[in-house]
Amino acid sequence: MHNDPVTIYCPNPLCQAPNPESHRFCYQCRTPLPKRYLWVAGKVESLRPGELLADRYWVKRDRIVLDTKPGLLPDSPDEISETIEAYLRLSPYQPHVPQIYGSIRLRQGISAVDVLLLEQAPIYPEGIVPSPSSDSLEGQLMPELASVWKGSSALRQLHWLWQIAQLWQPLSIQNVASTVLRPELLRTEGGTLRLLELRTDGKKNPSLADLAEVWQHWRSAAQPLIADFLAKLVQQMQQGQIKSAEQVVAVLDQALAVCGQTQSRQIQIVTQTDQGPSRQRNEDACYPPSGSVLAIANPGRGGTGSATGTAGSFSASPIAAPLVVVCDGIGGHEGGDVASSSAIAVIQQKLQRISLPTTHPDVLVAQLEQAVLAANDVISQRNDSESRQERQRMGTTLVMALIHGHELYLAHVGDSRAYQITRTGCHQVTMDDDLASRETRLGYSLYREALQQQGSGSLVQALGMGPSNLLHPTVQRFVLDEDCLFLLCSDGLSDNDRVEEYWQTELLPVVEGKVDVAVAAQRLVVIANSQNGHDNVTVGLIYCRVSPGDRSLRSAPLDVSLATPPPLANRVMGTDPEEDSSYVAPPTFRTQIVKQRDTSNPFFKTLGIGTVLVMAGVLAYFLALRLRPESTAPTALQSPSPEPSASVPTPPSPPVASSQSLLTVGTLVQVNRSTPPGDPQANSIALLTEPTGATASPGTAIADVIPVGTTLQVIRKQELPTRGTWLQLKVCSAPGQKAAITQTVQPGQIGWVEEAAIAPLVVQETALTPGQLGSCGNTPSSSEERIEPR
Repeated sequence: MHNDPVTIYCPNPLCQAPNPESHRFCYQCRTPLPKRYLWVAGKVESLRPGELLADRYWVKRDRIVLDTKPGLLPDSPDEISETIEAYLRLSPYQPHVPQIYGSIRLRQGISAVDVLLLEQAPIYPEGIVPSPSSDSLEGQLMPELASVWKGSSALRQLHWLWQIAQLWQPLSIQNVASTVLRPELLRTEGGTLRLLELRTDGKKNPSLADLAEVWQHWRSAAQPLIADFLAKLVQQMQQGQIKSAEQVVAVLDQALAVCGQTQSRQIQIVTQTDQGPSRQRNEDACYPPSGSVLAIANPGRGGTGSATGTAGSFSASPIAAPLVVVCDGIGGHEGGDVASSSAIAVIQQKLQRISLPTTHPDVLVAQLEQAVLAANDVISQRNDSESRQERQRMGTTLVMALIHGHELYLAHVGDSRAYQITRTGCHQVTMDDDLASRETRLGYSLYREALQQQGSGSLVQALGMGPSNLLHPTVQRFVLDEDCLFLLCSDGLSDNDRVEEYWQTELLPVVEGKVDVAVAAQRLVVIANSQNGHDNVTVGLIYCRVSPGDRSLRSAPLDVSLATPPPLANRVMGTDPEEDSSYVAPPTFRTQIVKQRDTSNPFFKTLGIGTVLVMAGVLAYFLALRLRPESTAPTALQSPSPEPSASVPTPPSPPVASSQSLLTVGTLVQVNRSTPPGDPQANSIALLTEPTGATASPGTAIADVIPVGTTLQVIRKQELPTRGTWLQLKVCSAPGQKAAITQTVQPGQIGWVEEAAIAPLVVQETALTPGQLGSCGNTPSSSEERIEPR
């Protein structure tokens, strides 16, 4: 008889029976026994396998422990340190970034230290066996990127670089970008990059040149298809020709688009929705219609894909690419079913105009977001027209996926979820828009701790609850370089962790080619109704099979220009404006289009001439001071300086910090002076809905002036070709203004300003009153209206 080395206690609080490690269900009450393998983060001395830490965590191998009491809440750190806050604020970047499970106190020599336990670390879960002749990988670390780099395909190598580049900016904001410079922390799960833990940057912030130095070591083992491309990319990063992570991503996007054609993809889509055993009506909705089965070969950019449909009313998609939508209505008898079906109708109408072969990724992301906002407007306007208030308002959650060539685009609002399943794991890739997740994203609380708070499942946003300028849909991109399955579902299935419980028995066989996708969808509905049963249930499955493509494309070196891509406004937007006079091509950022100020007005001409004359006079004054003979006696504007000595050199003046160097993402600044002469209360810098310039269409002025005393937060920074560097700013607070012709900013507004224009007018603020923090403070913003759980 086999003797298990560890005992796992049943998580059912009414049972808590001890079970051998080999059991998957409690022998007494049949409750599933989760196997949570955790990583002990930080500088920790070697741990002995078989040791039990804190009477709970069994050491599987060095720094990998198994929680033997998964039903108990872990101990939390005493305070939220900067390191812990970095993990919390990066929680939307799962599964790349692990999350804090709890903390324990360990003896290190003669002292005791508190260390963090990380969940969702790159550790193989239970039951992962690479082949019938291999041993189980359960509880082992996933391989380092450097160890699997050489034997991987060109597309996968580019995919890993692309993920690192995508993470660079958010990691930099949290001062942990050094993490991706340490090869031992870069782990891989197939094509997915996984970070083992986070490391702080220290005093010196790493640069793109430092990142290029790491990539330089991988260049010699790069596939011949991308070797020359990678060498040029690294060189331009080292020489400063590529100055931002956004530029790196843009260049890699071009390479991925070309390299993605070296593989072939077959897509199968199945949808199912069911009223459930306890509801009087089905408020869920899905697209394609329930019961549809769709098979698509090579959904590429060139439009060569073909589709066939069976089993239902759905035979061929009117959308130019495979699309799956799942909505969960809110409002019960007040119209949740109307909201969910309306959202799908609007999105289907908006997206069927997209001309995918010529659509750039940035444009497609913007179009998906615009489609979600359009659906929100339709539902919200109906609520307004019917005078629905608060809980009477109908609404819906939404999760949708669209496949374009080698990529899958995922849009999400609410608590309907998307999961990605591969041969080695199942990951929730959307983050619920609820109070618990918001507390985590803001760095206030660990997720498991936040779940214990009252109302933790209440939604903070959903379609139809308010105007679109208060809605923030999430759009993500996934590169399809391996066989995988995406599950989109309403909470009728995802509640009580049913997906995590059943993915290995119901979904992994689909990826392995052992179970039909339609059968799996039906099984999931049965599981939701029998194991949960409290709600409607809807599932959408997208199964992607990847195989080698044209051999000729895999042999020739990658021919990609490393030039910066053209501005977004100059790219093909995918819809012919002549076909729809009301259509406005969606820009990168959410905008309203208004006419640019008419500078032919005589008032503005006079003001412009006066400003030029005043500036010329000021310039002449300072020039005269600079040219004044040294013998001239100093005035109040000129301090006397000692006569230079031949033997003692005059020390150089300390460098003055540039205002622009203060304008980093996350910084709080305050406007402390203005530019127009004669107007001490306001400056002429307008807050725009999008960057503008000579090569782009004019941006909308959200507000004409930003008054002195306004507090702003930098939330995004972008370098645009021919248009300079632009900042996306959030208005935290603004001083009260008397009635004026010009429109001043209002708290909560978000817009764009050119960095060179705003930098001279602001100073960094580190200590602000709650009133000055305003909408940037700790209280929920107006865009995070609480929606009680259904």
